[in-house]
Amino acid sequence: MYIEQPKEFEEGGADFIWKLHKTLYGTMQDAHNWAENLNKTFEGHSYYRSSADPQIRSKVIDDELTITLTWTDDILGASSTLEGELSAKAQLSSSYEIKDLGEAKLILGIWITRNTSGDIILSQQAYCEQMIEHFNMGGCTSASTLLPSGLILENDDCPTNTQDIDEMKNVPYCEALGSLMWLQVATRPDLSFAVNILSRFTHNPGKPYWNALKHTLAYIKATTHYGVTFKAGSNLDPISYVDSNFVGFRELRWSTEGNIFIVVGGPVSWESKCQETVALSTVEAEYMAFTRATSQAIWLSKFFDEVDLQINRPVLIYGNNAGSIANTVNDKNHHRTKHIDVKYHFVKEHTKSGQVKFEYTLSTENIADLFTKPLPRDAV
Repeated sequence: MYIEQPKEFEEGGADFIWKLHKTLYGTMQDAHNWAENLNKTFEGHSYYRSSADPQIRSKVIDDELTITLTWTDDILGASSTLEGELSAKAQLSSSYEIKDLGEAKLILGIWITRNTSGDIILSQQAYCEQMIEHFNMGGCTSASTLLPSGLILENDDCPTNTQDIDEMKNVPYCEALGSLMWLQVATRPDLSFAVNILSRFTHNPGKPYWNALKHTLAYIKATTHYGVTFKAGSNLDPISYVDSNFVGFRELRWSTEGNIFIVVGGPVSWESKCQETVALSTVEAEYMAFTRATSQAIWLSKFFDEVDLQINRPVLIYGNNAGSIANTVNDKNHHRTKHIDVKYHFVKEHTKSGQVKFEYTLSTENIADLFTKPLPRDAV
C-alpha cells in the first residue's frame, strides 16, 4: 500500500510517496490484517476456529473446555475450569499487551449480570435510556405495546409533494431506526417485527411511519429493563418456535415469517422476515417458514458440535399449523404443494435424516407470533 507524504515530512521531494511496511489503523487493509494476525495467534495456542461463527474459537483438553469470542480487539472468554481461564489469559498475554478486566460485566454496551440463582442476564438499559433522551422522547407517555394493534403501513403513506418530503428530511427516522436495530440484534427480540416493518420505508418515510416509530420508542421507554435471561441448570438442547402471518405484507401479497431458538431458557437466535414470494395458503406460508428455521437449526447444531457441547437430535421446532407439519413427513397433499420451489422441500430431507422434528403447539403458546404481526396488549 502506498500513501502520499504528509506535509512538512517530505523525503526525496514532493514527487516521492511512501510504501507502508505495516498496516495503519483505519486503513482498508487494517481489519483484514488484524484478523489474520489474530487467527495465527490463536492457532499457535491450539485453538480451533469455528466455521459456523469465525469469531468463536475453542480449545478442548480432556474435560476442560475454553471458548473465546472476539470483536475487533475486545475478547470475551469462558472456561469450564479456573486453570483453563488462567492459562488462556497467560497465553494471550504472551502474544499481546492485554488488560484483564476480570469477570465479564460489560461488552459492546451490553451489561452482563448474575443473580443469586446463577442465572445470567444480558441487558442494555443504559443504551435504551440514552436513546430515549437523544430522540427527545423523555416526556412522552409510555406505550404498553410495540406498535399500535392492527397497524397497516403502505407505500401510499409515503410523501409525494415537495413540502412533505422536505419536512421529513428534518426527521431523524433512519437514525432512530438504526438505534432500534442494534437493540433488536443484541438483546431485544421483541423489537424484531417493528424493525422489519419500519425498515421497508427508509427510502421515503412519511408521517405515519415516524408516528409508528415514536410509538416503538415509547414502548422502549416502558421496557428499558427488558433483556435476555439464561437459566442456570437449564437444558442445553435448543428448541425453536416458528410462525407466519399469511399475506402480512398486503401490497406485495407476501407473508411475514418469524422464528426464535431458545437455549438454557433464553433466546440465542431470532428473526422476522418477509417471504419474497406469494404463498397461496396459510399452510404454504407456514411450510416455507419452516425452511429458514431448519437452516438455522442445522447451523446451530453445527456450532454446538464444533465447540464440543453435546446436544440431543433432532432439534425440536414448534409450529401451530397442522397441515404444514404434515407436509414435512409425507406427500399426501402433493397436488397442493408441487408448485412450491424445490428449495423449500429440503425441510423434508432434514426431517427424514433426524436433524429436525416439527411438533404442533397451540397458537396462544407459539411465541414466534411476536415476530409476525402487531399484537394487542393482552397477547404480549
